[in-house]
Amino acid sequence: MKAIQLLEPKNFQHIEIDDPGSPGPGHALVRTHRMGICGTDISGYLGKMPFFSYPRIPGHELGVEVLEVGDGVTNVAAGDRCSVEPYMNCGECYPCRKGQGNCCEKLNVIGVMIDGGLCERFLIRAEKLHASTKLSMEQLALVETLAIGCHANDRGNPGPGDHALIIGAGPIGLATLEFARLTGASITVMDMNPERLEFCKNNYNIDHTIQFKGDGSEMEQVLAATNGDKFAVVTDATGSHHSMANALTYVAHTGSLVYVGITTQEVSFRHTILHKPEITLKASRNALPADFGRIIGLIEEGTIDTDPWITHRTRFEDVVGEFEKLTKPETGVIKAIIEVAN
Repeated sequence: MKAIQLLEPKNFQHIEIDDPGSPGPGHALVRTHRMGICGTDISGYLGKMPFFSYPRIPGHELGVEVLEVGDGVTNVAAGDRCSVEPYMNCGECYPCRKGQGNCCEKLNVIGVMIDGGLCERFLIRAEKLHASTKLSMEQLALVETLAIGCHANDRGNPGPGDHALIIGAGPIGLATLEFARLTGASITVMDMNPERLEFCKNNYNIDHTIQFKGDGSEMEQVLAATNGDKFAVVTDATGSHHSMANALTYVAHTGSLVYVGITTQEVSFRHTILHKPEITLKASRNALPADFGRIIGLIEEGTIDTDPWITHRTRFEDVVGEFEKLTKPETGVIKAIIEVAN
């Protein structure tokens, strides 16, 4: 059976793996149709993802078809089209007992810590499949990215009348924006790339954007956008330790800062910057099962339009040769999709 493996950073290879066989109790056999390429995949390719291990078959943003189910499976059936919740939690540790398996102490994310969906077929716990009769395979492959943003927005919890800032207009920042705009908050987006800011204006009617130039002009714009208050909620989706440290300076007194981007570097700041304004600092990791069902419903009803997201596509056969260019900001990639099967 065909698969693509990341042997080590910057070294993809086509491999043959054993057929997964029939599913056991509680499991399903699925065929991968579409895989989204996300920041985790790119960071893993570049050797900058702290949770990534090698060699690894990547793939956690997936649109799949159920081929067969094992005993006891009732939530999906053969022929269903599904999004995959890729967080394989233990169900027994403290966060799992609290219903927060996204932070399981023994968490294995498929395509990151264990092999994922960049292959023809694989077995998965059926409870991790979320079916839709309406969405395309490409839309289903976008659900997990959107779920990251959904959870990040919930962590910050902006409300009507709040000023919210999203730093980083890549896929995770845009996913956070999708849900921040439903809260009634006033939203500003900051990024270094003017094309991404223009994307936000054209597709999300974001009136206020800030291009980060590193010359200090950003703070003037922050104060102007908030009538001098700064932002009640700031979400940093960059994965840059420099940006993550600097983000504290944009938070209003008593406001909140959410880190959803991941870095291998230390994030450092003077304690008084956090303490004096009594800032609440939070991390946001993965997403919750309910987020997947909510997002599928929002796409089905048209509240979330996924059409602008997919800017690049590549075939399974071309991944090894084309992946490098998809990591380059100058290519204008918002979201790239791998067409694994028709």
